[in-house]
Amino acid sequence: MFSYLFDLKFEYPLFLLIIPLFIICAIFCKAKIPTYIIPHLNIFEETKHKSFVLLSVLKYFVIIASTLALASPYKQLNTQIIKNDGIDIVLSLDTSGSMKELGLNRQNQEEDRFTVVKDIVKDFLPKRVNDNVAIVVFGTSVMMATPLSFDKEAQQEIVDYLEVGIVGDKTAMIDSLASAINILKNSKAKSKIVILLSDGKDNSSTIPLDVIIKLLKKHSIKVYSVGIGQSNKIMLNHISKETNGKSYIAFSKDDLKDIYTQIDALEKSKIENNKITLKEYLFFFPLFFAIISFILFIYLKNRE
Repeated sequence: MFSYLFDLKFEYPLFLLIIPLFIICAIFCKAKIPTYIIPHLNIFEETKHKSFVLLSVLKYFVIIASTLALASPYKQLNTQIIKNDGIDIVLSLDTSGSMKELGLNRQNQEEDRFTVVKDIVKDFLPKRVNDNVAIVVFGTSVMMATPLSFDKEAQQEIVDYLEVGIVGDKTAMIDSLASAINILKNSKAKSKIVILLSDGKDNSSTIPLDVIIKLLKKHSIKVYSVGIGQSNKIMLNHISKETNGKSYIAFSKDDLKDIYTQIDALEKSKIENNKITLKEYLFFFPLFFAIISFILFIYLKNRE
């Protein structure tokens, strides 16, 4: 119950200033009334005192409850995406046999390349809270690991299950871009990007690169390419340049982390235009008690 109260917010908090103003006025702005001396009045004092206390309590309750209702208390619920004007992202990850190589993480030389990549991706996903993200993995063939989704927690769990060689040991990098295009081509997002990560030359794709670049341009899809080491640097740079993206090279885990941080900073959604905050309004509770108190106040006042 107390945690629920701590979650309360007010839509019009300035109305709460009425409460201290009322208390100050009740203390220092009392009306002056004439004094009459009536003998034997003490027999009514006890009853009158009780009535006065009850009326005062009701009066304060009416003012405080009415003011709380005017301030419009509410409990903030979750947020919902209402427009698809954010960014749709496809993470295309190399799971070919070469990703088993060690040494990318200088702090842990026994960690293979793909384990490092999974750590970076799991750190990147929660940062894109307002964006749709899909994950594609490629080896000899291509597989969509997750469709476009806002559920980053589920995607992080799926990343944990991905392994080197899950779709073969070769490298179908260009075909992975075809899969990314298929995911993004019907998107209504204001920006569509692919973050392509690979550590080797393409030796398994069946679709020509020039066809893929034409399709990327046609659907306004930008490619940020990330190469591990110098291998395939020329092709990755060509793809990014042709699609108005940017190409990076990573020689260590720190490099990779910095690259994803840079990409995250470059591609940001306009968060406030992309969500609504759901609110549970609670003004009717204090309003109800204010009305009941006011009715009791009038009833007791008329009985005096």
